[in-house]
Amino acid sequence: MPAALGEPAGRRPDTLRAGLVLGVDSGGSGLRCAVARADDAEARPLAARASHEPVRTGPAGIDAEHLLSQLLPAAAELARKADADGFAAVCVGAAGMATLGEELRARLPGALASAFGVRRVALAADAVTAYAGALGQRPGAVVAAGTGMIALGTDLTPEGGWRRADGWGHLLGDCGGGAWIGRAGLEAALRAYDGRPGGSAALLARAEAAFGPVAGLPAALYPRPDRPAVLASFAPEVARCATGDDAVSLGILRAAAGHVADAAAAVCPPGAGSTVACTGGLFGMGEPLLAPLRTALAERLPQARTAAAAGSPLDGALTIAAALAGDRLTLPTDRKLLQITRPAPG
Repeated sequence: MPAALGEPAGRRPDTLRAGLVLGVDSGGSGLRCAVARADDAEARPLAARASHEPVRTGPAGIDAEHLLSQLLPAAAELARKADADGFAAVCVGAAGMATLGEELRARLPGALASAFGVRRVALAADAVTAYAGALGQRPGAVVAAGTGMIALGTDLTPEGGWRRADGWGHLLGDCGGGAWIGRAGLEAALRAYDGRPGGSAALLARAEAAFGPVAGLPAALYPRPDRPAVLASFAPEVARCATGDDAVSLGILRAAAGHVADAAAAVCPPGAGSTVACTGGLFGMGEPLLAPLRTALAERLPQARTAAAAGSPLDGALTIAAALAGDRLTLPTDRKLLQITRPAPG
């Protein structure tokens, strides 16, 4: 345990650890962590820290050493401010955990046990923490969309487990997400530049304002490692053109809404009573996307109830950590999507 987390006089370590949980959200915009009381059913954050440096990904997947170099000092500072010597439980939600998280699964539980005496650790895909943040521990479906797009659903039974749709990345899927919308908008701009059908003069003007002459787009875009984010940066321009009644832009957003609704329908538990929520930065585009999405969801899921997301993926990580600490976790466990470990303190 770090010396900076010295034990305050007159308080037992087990009592201190029992009172606090840590939630972590690692994604494309950086790493965020927060603490909440373990006995707070709503897992409301008491304090938070953020780093705007995304965790690196290498040949072995997500770089556990890089994540720990950001997480451990931030967690120590949060514990220090809360006058606690450790955490009853921790939930780490990370983009890529399902497919690139082997090193994290091998390294994080032991490191957290050694640093903070943690005895319960949840390692979750970011889609799972997005689900928990949006719906808590209720059955239903959640679509998480920003640069990419993934849908996750569960009926909370071990037999049903988790149902996933899309989230396959910008080359193979993420249909309806920010990169998908931006790419469709730039394609329409290039169609207008060429004089082919399906082009949009409005999108061509926006593309040239954003990137310069569109003939140079392939050379500027294809070599970039952050290509999905660059494509997604054009999605708001599609929304602006749609607001101006550009028919091509309106069609792109209707198609995106259809893809999002298709993914939600693929994972939503059958029957009445399920809830569907949408979370993520994409839905900040507002009515140009939300209006056709409401229509598409009503068509595909007439028996489901739509609801606003209650919180963020970081809120979801805190929800899972608090439920784990209090033996109240009802979300299905899964080695790739939501793995629970009980490491022995080092």
